[in-house]
Amino acid sequence: MTDQVGDSWLIRRAAQGRAARARLFCFPYAGVGASAYRLWPAGLSADLEVCAVQLPARESRFREPPLTSIDAAVAALLPVVRRYLDLPFAFFGHSMGAVLATELTAALADAGDPLPQHLFVSARRPPDLADPDSPLGGLSDLEFVAEINRRYGGIPAEVMQDAEMMALLLPSLRADIVALENHVPKRPTRITVPLSVFGGTLDPRVPRAHLEAWRTAAAAGFRLRMFPGDHFYINTCRADVLAEVQAILAPALSVAPTATAVAGGG
Repeated sequence: MTDQVGDSWLIRRAAQGRAARARLFCFPYAGVGASAYRLWPAGLSADLEVCAVQLPARESRFREPPLTSIDAAVAALLPVVRRYLDLPFAFFGHSMGAVLATELTAALADAGDPLPQHLFVSARRPPDLADPDSPLGGLSDLEFVAEINRRYGGIPAEVMQDAEMMALLLPSLRADIVALENHVPKRPTRITVPLSVFGGTLDPRVPRAHLEAWRTAAAAGFRLRMFPGDHFYINTCRADVLAEVQAILAPALSVAPTATAVAGGG
């Protein structure tokens, strides 16, 4: 059992009755909030505090306007995350969250701050690899939703049929997709913290070749793990994903963080 604590940017679930020894910051995919990781604490060690990022315009922050660029999101998150770097920590980002986690790692390095003991990127090609598909930002709402579902799936039929739910979802989802489409890395990506890349064997958007492409950016170790499933394999294979994360972090998080491990971003 866990207790929820934190500020508007982070939903933190700490171990019941004892202090955490390490933190795992989790960055959500486009259009969703911290609840994407609500079941993760139950599948991880009680010593590991899950800190799920809550971006504006969704869930508890749905009245706020969405951020319109990856750079703006990273700039807003940097001072928030800095408050919680007193323990060893790691970053996990799925899809858009992988971009945020990678860029935030680079921003911490640029500032001379402590760095993650491990970076997990999931279901996302490297920032230096161009998107093979046409942009979605200029489509009408109907076309946009249809194309999002064709490419990624993930919007339940009952949500698509609920006009009020779609009205709540669309602003953040569209803003996130536009932010991703307009994002240009400031420099070639070079990650010198240990890197694990996860993906789904049936994900048409992010095939194994796109995940393997992260290898050229990894300067401190590279690990690739494929799980059965599509773009949202982290939901259908949650137990296996969390077991892998736990196994990787067990030795890494016993070492104090340093501030010299990343150059570049993406």
